[in-house]
Amino acid sequence: MIWDDIGYLLSKNRYNENSLIVEIFTQKHGKVPGIIFGGTSKKLKNYLQIGNKLFVNYNSKSPNKIGYFKIEIYQALSPLYFDNNKKLSCIISAMSLVKLLTADSQQNKSIYSLLESFFTFIKNDNWIKNYIYWELKLFTALGYDIEFNNLVDKKMINNKMQYVSKSLTEKKIIPDFLVDKNQNTEDLKTLLGGLKLVGDYLEKTILRPNNLIQPISRFLFINSLK
Repeated sequence: MIWDDIGYLLSKNRYNENSLIVEIFTQKHGKVPGIIFGGTSKKLKNYLQIGNKLFVNYNSKSPNKIGYFKIEIYQALSPLYFDNNKKLSCIISAMSLVKLLTADSQQNKSIYSLLESFFTFIKNDNWIKNYIYWELKLFTALGYDIEFNNLVDKKMINNKMQYVSKSLTEKKIIPDFLVDKNQNTEDLKTLLGGLKLVGDYLEKTILRPNNLIQPISRFLFINSLK
């Protein structure tokens, strides 16, 4: 089985002294693991930054055995943020979620489009809010849709109208921007609250039922913002 494609590098791990095992989310073949011979060389090491977009040639003797990648750089995206720890942490968090939540060798045009859009909004202002929206869109693409406006009531709290979850067991204040996407906020405390709320949803609705653990990179990203 031999094919060419383009895709985003999700993960990399050492295979032996000179080679790496990587996972790449490709346009036509979805998430694919493979071995890169010479992946630890200086040239390829520079290409193999998490989040970079790559040309890939894949070769496998059997669909049931891991194959081999030859790669060339298509777009060096992560190095643009080597001097910005917050955005670099965000890239690693996003790639880790896609790696964790997607199955191997299943094309998903929606998720590939989300990866494309990720590297568009991260360049702009208000990227943290847009990342939170991006996570919710990722969950929707995987079949876990959440509409906060169906899950909240509006109540007066501390002389201010606020959105509150309808849960009978746990009442939570929901940040306005999660309910009304026309709301614009750059308040870090509010955005951190949004990240925590979406993380709680991820944990309870997706991860625990599937015996998965939230990527440490997501916690590191949140900590980088504090």
